[in-house]
Amino acid sequence: MAASQIQCESAVCASVKSLPDRFVCYLSPSAVSNLSRDDALSLAQRISRSCPLNLTHRGITRERAPSSLTTEELQVASSLVRKFEHFPPAVLHALGQAAIGLSISDIENRITDKDLEASIPALGEVRGWNAEQSSTIINKLLSSGYQIMDGQSLAKLGSLVAGLNSSTLRSLSPEVILEAIKLPEFVQQMVTLPSALKMTFMEKISSSVGHPTDLVKYIPDALASYIPKSFLIFGEEKPNIQDLNSKMWTREQAAMFFNDVIKTEPDFSRLSQSVLQGFTCATANEMEAGRVQELAKVMKKKNVKLGEDQLSCLVKMVMLHGIPKDLDSYPKDLLLFLSPSDYAATGSCRQYFANIGKANLDVLQRESSQRKQLLMEALACLKIPGMQVNEEDADILGRLVCDLGGEYIRSSGGNLLKQLSQCDAFLPDQEEAIRSVISSGNTTFGPPVAWSAFTLNELSGLIPVFDHSILQKIPKNALILWLKNFARDSPLSREQLATVVEELRPTRHKRADGCPPGKEITEVILNDDLMPIYYTPEELHACLKNVSLENHLSQILTYPFSVPQLAVLKRYLDEAYPDGYPESLLPKLGQLIFFITPEDVSKWKITSADTLTVLLKNEPPDDEASAIIKRYVGLGNALNATALNAIGTRYVCLLNAAELNMIDSNSFKLASLNPSACSQLTKDILYAKAKRAFSDQHYLPAYYELIEPYLGGAPAVDLRSLVKDNVNMKVSTLAKLRRDSLMSLTPSEVQGLLGMNLRDLEIWQYKSPIREWVQMQKQSELDKLHVGLTGGTQEGYMNIVTPEFQLPSSASLGAMAMTLHLLPALLISFLMMSGLS
Repeated sequence: MAASQIQCESAVCASVKSLPDRFVCYLSPSAVSNLSRDDALSLAQRISRSCPLNLTHRGITRERAPSSLTTEELQVASSLVRKFEHFPPAVLHALGQAAIGLSISDIENRITDKDLEASIPALGEVRGWNAEQSSTIINKLLSSGYQIMDGQSLAKLGSLVAGLNSSTLRSLSPEVILEAIKLPEFVQQMVTLPSALKMTFMEKISSSVGHPTDLVKYIPDALASYIPKSFLIFGEEKPNIQDLNSKMWTREQAAMFFNDVIKTEPDFSRLSQSVLQGFTCATANEMEAGRVQELAKVMKKKNVKLGEDQLSCLVKMVMLHGIPKDLDSYPKDLLLFLSPSDYAATGSCRQYFANIGKANLDVLQRESSQRKQLLMEALACLKIPGMQVNEEDADILGRLVCDLGGEYIRSSGGNLLKQLSQCDAFLPDQEEAIRSVISSGNTTFGPPVAWSAFTLNELSGLIPVFDHSILQKIPKNALILWLKNFARDSPLSREQLATVVEELRPTRHKRADGCPPGKEITEVILNDDLMPIYYTPEELHACLKNVSLENHLSQILTYPFSVPQLAVLKRYLDEAYPDGYPESLLPKLGQLIFFITPEDVSKWKITSADTLTVLLKNEPPDDEASAIIKRYVGLGNALNATALNAIGTRYVCLLNAAELNMIDSNSFKLASLNPSACSQLTKDILYAKAKRAFSDQHYLPAYYELIEPYLGGAPAVDLRSLVKDNVNMKVSTLAKLRRDSLMSLTPSEVQGLLGMNLRDLEIWQYKSPIREWVQMQKQSELDKLHVGLTGGTQEGYMNIVTPEFQLPSSASLGAMAMTLHLLPALLISFLMMSGLS
């Protein structure tokens, strides 16, 4: 038996060595487990040489992020690394990309400080380090005396630079960073940096670059989207179009310089998609209609994606002198704001709705009247009898299928499944109908019992709708194969994948007394993203008792554990750290953040804005987020730019007045916030800060783009000063203004603020607070706007707008009673005086 086993192992070794290089990328962990030390080194070198991270893996072509290695790749690397007791520079260099298999324990205990520093060039070329690995290596280097003295020593870190923290980076001089970013090999490493680190790099670079043109020129592409809007106002400078075109901007950033670009670039086709998405109404309103049409056609060719307000504005300008007869030359999304009759000169209604079906329907809100009208017109155009939609009509409807009710889905059988699988969300009656159709088995996909992993991949968008009765019928091997090969590239969240995993977990009703034989948690298991399907919650708890989980925590929390399993992991940490989790553990909590209580947070030490960023990145509930923010501030930490961007629009409303007043102007300039959903006090405080922060840009056209998110706290006098600036305010912004400020504006002032968006008032006139503003105006003044507003005060009459009712305090009840007692007498006096006058 022993002899045959040795022969078998030798055969395996021989077969691995004889494999062509192109096949070594697909080895399984078991194929390398019995290699000798020398053969392991040889194979590691072949893998580094032959296996790029962008590859076709198991027949699936995909572009993967550098940090996204498959389970098999990680397990193979770990198997190769386990052949060694110690890691001198020669071994680390020979391991190459396989060094990704180093455990935290290996880094801390099996590499000397001297060997680690000598191995930096080799380790810096390894792609895919996880956060624990890179930070452990960097911390060990720095604690052993390694110094980042210049750009060369920073660039030498290569991929390990992701292990730096923001405070270390802030301690470096800007010159060091400016020198490093001139080296192309270093710039490549910035793509995978954590967002907090990218923000800090951007701050350091911008602090030594005085002009926007220079900043755009020198900033690495990976950091461009982190440049604050206020740093992208060119003023008297002429922007370099080529530099702007070479970067990827957010829509809000591009809006800052769109006006400057349009003025200086006669040929719109030379502008990139990223720059064109900054289209603003204010700029369009200053252009000739013909030029706007030319611009819109270029946007179609470059597939520029615009938001609802941008499209609404663009369509008005395109149709300023009538409906063009070549609407197919314009962006498809513009058609969402038109009707089949508008399209009649261009093509048939079927052609119109075929284009609508390919447009970005999410530009319009799901339950909006516009979307409902489009669907009704589409059904009428296609002459769909009853509730049954055939496959040809479903192809024409495209994304409009997402709005069809449950009865349509049931009556159409499987005809709609292809389109429905592309929808982002469903209403309850739609979900029930989808389950009914799937369960019937009368579709081209067949009954669930006959599905394969490829079937699941085609229907992946519908998997969140499947219930237990459907999932239990799908062959287990098909589910496992899908999880192994397709789930990583699916649009499903970790929680949605956990529902599938729940079906595959072993059922065990008896409580585990200990870890069952064969279920011990090994390094191989910890590197397996199918780990959740191997354990019941009871088994997981029992098997974790003798495992050090901390070094693998952030990795395994990306696995689709069920809620009961996550609760076990939280319990494990509570038992390991009864006095509170150490700060080094906090960035690794991932999905466990949803199990954290304010009492847990009160024991933490959050001393870094980087830690705050990671904790809030998972979007915990408001009560937990509030506790985290208050703990961070309570420990004396500043609300700097990194912290503010971590808090962001989602959590800014949780800050109290004292915390808001801690924000300084410099940090405010670097942050991107929108307090429109906050209390009036929060809006007032942040508007005052925004006004001060951006005061030096008050006379530039881009000032409005900076101040617009904060206008909910603006006094009327400041709004009136914007009237002359051709800001073309959105009606949605007007509706979010301070109530007293809005009510004090005259119709002509509102006209000046809205500009070309004035006609949208007609749609909003029955919604609060626009309705109350209309009621306070003279109808004769409203008529001068020529947009169909009704409900104003007629001549000789007085409209009394009922204020929002608030319960009176006990102190004011006496005064109210006295007022009511005197009211009849006051009314009589008023009527007598009116008659005498």
